[in-house]
Formats: sequence, structure tokens, C-alpha cells
Amino acid sequence: MTSRKKIMPTNQYRNNDKAIGIGNPFWDMSEQNGLAGIVAGLENDLLSTPSGHQFVNFSCCSYLNLDSHPRVIEGAIDAVRRYGVLDHCIARSRVQLPVLKELEESLGELFQADVLSGVSASSISGGLLPLIASGHLGNGVRPLMIFDKHAHVSLAAAKPACADETEVVTCNYHDLEFIKDCCKKYQRVCYVVDGSDSLGGYAPVKELAELQDKYGLMVFYDDSHSISAYGERGIGYVRSHSPALNENTVMVVTLNKAFGTSGAAILLNGYSQPMLRLVERFGGGLNYSQNLNTAAIGASLASAEIHRTAELPMLQKKLYDNIALFDSLIPTEQSGNAYPIRLVPMSDETVISEGRQVIEAGFYVSPVFFPIVAKGTAGLRVMMRAGQTEDQIRRLCKILAEVRAPQ
Repeated sequence: MTSRKKIMPTNQYRNNDKAIGIGNPFWDMSEQNGLAGIVAGLENDLLSTPSGHQFVNFSCCSYLNLDSHPRVIEGAIDAVRRYGVLDHCIARSRVQLPVLKELEESLGELFQADVLSGVSASSISGGLLPLIASGHLGNGVRPLMIFDKHAHVSLAAAKPACADETEVVTCNYHDLEFIKDCCKKYQRVCYVVDGSDSLGGYAPVKELAELQDKYGLMVFYDDSHSISAYGERGIGYVRSHSPALNENTVMVVTLNKAFGTSGAAILLNGYSQPMLRLVERFGGGLNYSQNLNTAAIGASLASAEIHRTAELPMLQKKLYDNIALFDSLIPTEQSGNAYPIRLVPMSDETVISEGRQVIEAGFYVSPVFFPIVAKGTAGLRVMMRAGQTEDQIRRLCKILAEVRAPQ
């Protein structure tokens, strides 16, 4: 039996041994300290555990609190009643309910793009990126795929599939010179990056647009964290600032965060209907029997309508006011921008115990550590929302100042 071959991993694009070996002890410590694996009921924006402990969630991505908006809830209920089915399980390329087309047309008008929806940003990114790598979504040329080092794990997970179709490399965070050099050397290049990343930064969209104009660079953005929270009618950071909203800009956004519902959308410009059909048929999870369910579609239609009203800028202003208040009390590297995420640095050795002190004081902020962030850059991630009160923010900042003060 000793002559049987043992597999040795190449770990060229993924290394579970490293990620699990370093990250899982932190997850275990988080759970042991009541910072992960939490079961809690939600009422009036207050979470309560079975033991009776209550806390305010400052680690939720529903930045505008639309997930509990009465019109969004009623939209979900009304759609199920109207169509009499929750999830008609069949590939969308074969049969789809009229309400799905209604939603994609509504989102298309809202974001000024051709829209295809899916169950999650991870699922549709995993299907789209290999189509770009093979040249089928684009100009027919297989591009060099450059993944930003800090690209979300849902994007990085597609590297092996893309590598079966083309060359794949990783660049440092927003390394414009590296991208430019690659554009000079390769016939076609695609850069994969978060338009708004989960630790509080924006992509250099104007500089990238210059490379798009000069070299035909394709950019794949995941702009999930800024949709709804940023821009007129909630169009997000990239669509607010990039002058290159054409076939060389591909966007994926989630509907789960500030949009307040469920699912995700692909935003495309400049592509023909036959190309959209090709994406629908060969974009991985897009063509499995994994459509948005009827409740999610109804909720999303209701949220889209809220985006067209004066209520949306009011919610955005409340969010920005809350961010400004937090920044005035706890300065961070993200201070001064409209991004709803702040990272309060802590050491790897103390971030769990400090997070525990915060939740014991009645506030949940998530401790982040490798592989969520680079080794040695742990911290407490704070997510601001429109529904948080001034008193809640001030009390949170007081305990944060106490736990990070030198002992």
C-alpha cells in the first residue's frame, strides 16, 4: 500500500492549509468568547440572546436599514401572494416568471445598464469571470487576468477556473503601474477588483478609466458595499465616478447590503442581446435552477421604488451624519470618506478579548483577522447604518476608546 501515489498540492491560486491553519484558531477563539456562532433574536433593531443579553449590531451591512422597511417587507409578501409560488425551480434560460423580467428592467432603468440577476454576488462572479478569461465575454481575446491582492474572497475563488482558460496573476493593492505595464505587454488585460472593499476603501476608478481608454483595459468591479449607500439614486461609487461605463467595465453588485433585500445583479453596458443570452446560458450558477425566489424579487422591486423617491437621499444623509459622528470620536484610516465601514486597529493578541469587552457592554463589532485581513493587521470592524442613534454611537465609541487605550 505504501507505493500508492500521494497528492502534493500546487497551491498556485489557493492554500487551504495556510488559511485554515492560521485563521481557524481565531474563529475558535471568537466563538469561545461569544463573538461568533451567536444565536440572537431581533426586535426593534436590538438583538437578544437566549440568556437574555441584549446588544446593538454594529456589524451589519444593511447600511440604510432597508431590510426592515415596511414597503420592502410588504413587497416580498405581495409578490408571493400574486404569483402563488415561492421558488419555481427551473433554469431561467428555459422558463422564468414575468416578475423576474420586471425586476431586471426596473434595476436596468435605475442603474442605467443591462441587468441579469442571480442568487448571490459570489455565484455570479464565479460564473462570469471564467467567461471573461476565455474571451467569450469581451472582444474575443483571452486576457491576462490580474486579481487585486485584496479582492474579495468571492472573486479570488475564481482564480483556478480562470487559470484553465488564460494566464492569471495577482497584483498589490491598486497597483496602477503594474497594471499599466501589463497593458503594454499583453494584447488584452482584465483587472479584477472591489469597487468598494470590505475594509473601507474605494478603487481608483478615474485612473483605471484612463487605462481603459488608452489600452482597452477591462475592469471587473464588485461594488457591493457602495450600492444604495452612495450616489444619486444609490448607483454606487463606481457608476458615480467612472467615465468608462461601456463594454470594458463589468460590474457585480449584491442586493443584500444597503439595497436591503436578497440576491445580486450583473450590470453590463454595450453588449448585444445574443451576448447577454450567452452569459445567461454559460455563466455558471446563472443557468442552474437557482433564480431569485419570488419573495426576494418582490422585496427588490419595492426597494428599487424607494431608490426613486426623496426617502433615499434622506437615509443616505442620516448614514453620512452617523459616519461623521463616529469619525469625530474614533479617528481611523478611513476617517473623512463616506464609506460606511471603519476598522479600529487592534493587535492579533488582544483583538478577541477587546471584542468581548465591547459586546459585554452591549455592542457587537466583528473582530477581523487573517485571512479576512493580512497577518498583523487585526482590528474591530465597525459598520455604520442610518438607523443607529446618536446615543448608541457615542456609547460605542466610549467603550472602543477604553478598550484600545494603553493599559
